[in-house]
Amino acid sequence: MSFAELFILALGLSMDAVAVSICKGLSMDRLSMKNTLTVGVWFGGFQALMPLVGYFLGTQFSQYIQTASHWIAFILLAAIGLNMIREALPRKDKASEDTVTADCSLSVKAMFLMAVATSIDALAVGVTFAFLKVQIIPAVLAIGITTFALSMVGVKIGNVFGAKYQAPAEIVGGTILCALGVKILLEQFGIL
Repeated sequence: MSFAELFILALGLSMDAVAVSICKGLSMDRLSMKNTLTVGVWFGGFQALMPLVGYFLGTQFSQYIQTASHWIAFILLAAIGLNMIREALPRKDKASEDTVTADCSLSVKAMFLMAVATSIDALAVGVTFAFLKVQIIPAVLAIGITTFALSMVGVKIGNVFGAKYQAPAEIVGGTILCALGVKILLEQFGIL
């Protein structure tokens, strides 16, 4: 996986955390560097940790399913991406955008739960990394640093502009993950 592909993947994975960061910023009356760093460290740290865990889990059984690894990578990335897009699209049963409720708490419990929730898809990507034999240290660093930086920006955007950019961020992230899944599949068939 090239650096450009890794960076694009990191962007896609970070969009859930960015969307939650926007909500965090929206709920804060006054923005401080400490609060911005707290959000960035939690989300960036978990986005780096989860693919590492997924990678080690994937290496345990990759030898048994290596022949189907491109299909597994495609299915995982496409499923994660489509789910991100689906969750971002407006639904009739979804509450009005005018009634966005965001919790401004930065407690360990609140941030831990949100960090885990926004990085579950990174765990699945880590499993994919094991199948694709990606160099895991540069990969998790790229994902963690990208998410850290974008989460900090998300807090600021949320504090300044509100929830207007939450759904577009998730749609962009989902589209990127789907496109990477298709690219992996096309490369396996020699089309790219």
